[in-house]
Amino acid sequence: MNGVSLDWNRIDTALLDLDGTLLDLHYDNYFWLEYIPKRWAEENGGTEEECRRHLHLSYDDMRGTLDWYCLDYWSDRLNLDVVALKREVQEKIALRPDAERFLDFLRAEGKQVILVTNGHRDGMDIKLGATGIAEKFDEIVSSHDFGVPKENQPFWQQLQVLHPFDLGRTLFVDDNLAVLQSARTYGIQDLLQILQPDMKGPAQPLSQFPAIHHFHEILS
Repeated sequence: MNGVSLDWNRIDTALLDLDGTLLDLHYDNYFWLEYIPKRWAEENGGTEEECRRHLHLSYDDMRGTLDWYCLDYWSDRLNLDVVALKREVQEKIALRPDAERFLDFLRAEGKQVILVTNGHRDGMDIKLGATGIAEKFDEIVSSHDFGVPKENQPFWQQLQVLHPFDLGRTLFVDDNLAVLQSARTYGIQDLLQILQPDMKGPAQPLSQFPAIHHFHEILS
C-alpha cells in the first residue's frame, strides 16, 4: 500500500531479507528458471524445455523447505556444481534501488541491522562479494545455521536466542508472504513487504502487510 510510515524512534532493530528485498530477485529467477535448465539439458541430454518442465515440478515439491534453499541439495539432486554455475552468471547480481542508501540510513541512525536469509551460505557469499554490502550488517544469519527456514517458528526462536531483539521495537522486511506470516505469528510488530522483488517481473498484489516498491518510500 502507498503511504507507509514508520516511526524510526521506536525501532531499534532491522531484520532484513536478502534476495528480493535488498537484492534484485532477477538473478535468482534467471538462474533457476533459465540457466539451470539450459545447463542441465547440456549435461544430461533432452531439450531445454523438457528439463525446464521437469525442474519446475521439482521446485514446486520442495518450495518452503530448507532443501528448497540448499545449494548442496540441488547439486546432489541434479549432479551439477550449482555453486560454480552461480558464479558463471554472477554479473546479474544487483542491488535493488535505494537498498544501499537504506542500509547506510539504518547504520547512521544507530539501528541494529541483521541480515536474515534463507539463502545458502555459499550463494550468499557470492552475492555479498559482488555487492560489497557485508560490512553494513551487525550480524549475518542464514536459516541453514539453524537447520530450519524462516517459514517455521523455530527459526525465529533460535534467532532471538542468538541475537536478542525486542519484538515491539523490530522492523522485518521481506518479499515472501509465507515468511512474513511466520514473523507475524512469532510476534514481530513492524512488518514490511517488498512488492516487486524481481525488477524485471511484475509486482506482487497488495496483501495484508504494509508494502513498498522501493526503500525511498520509507526514507523520505
